[in-house]
Amino acid sequence: MSGVLMTDRYLSQMTESDLDEVVVIEKSAYEFPWSRGNFEDSLRNGYFGVCMRHVTGTLLGYCVLMPVVDEMHLLNLCVAPQAQGVGAGLALLREGVRLARAQRLEGLLLEVRPSNHRAIRLYEQFGFVTIGRRKNYYPARHHTREDAIVMRFTFALEGADAAR
Repeated sequence: MSGVLMTDRYLSQMTESDLDEVVVIEKSAYEFPWSRGNFEDSLRNGYFGVCMRHVTGTLLGYCVLMPVVDEMHLLNLCVAPQAQGVGAGLALLREGVRLARAQRLEGLLLEVRPSNHRAIRLYEQFGFVTIGRRKNYYPARHHTREDAIVMRFTFALEGADAAR
């Protein structure tokens, strides 16, 4: 993956040296962000971290994926608020598929907040289907919890659009 060029942006493996920038974007995009320690633990445990940068070097987004048995679990996908809506999330999803296939896995699994309509729309357009719900999965305002929608993308079912 190192340095895969896509017009004006490229993908690279996330490393410890990326984490200061990753945490800044994480905090700007989410009300309940991952901590730096969450990212450090993921990298230390051998999970796949992918960064997307503009050719100028500016971090646009990232994702963290964990192989589990026969599928890849998308733990975190985030695009900087100022870079949203121009295909960065889609490109990161495609890289997740590429990584999962390289590991000979059958698909991708993820959780998403029901309130994250933009992400749900992206995942559905990509070909993910809802397979369940995890009750009280995410922290929410006022010391409450929000459910998670569980979605799966199976390679055997993927459409031509997602494969491009």
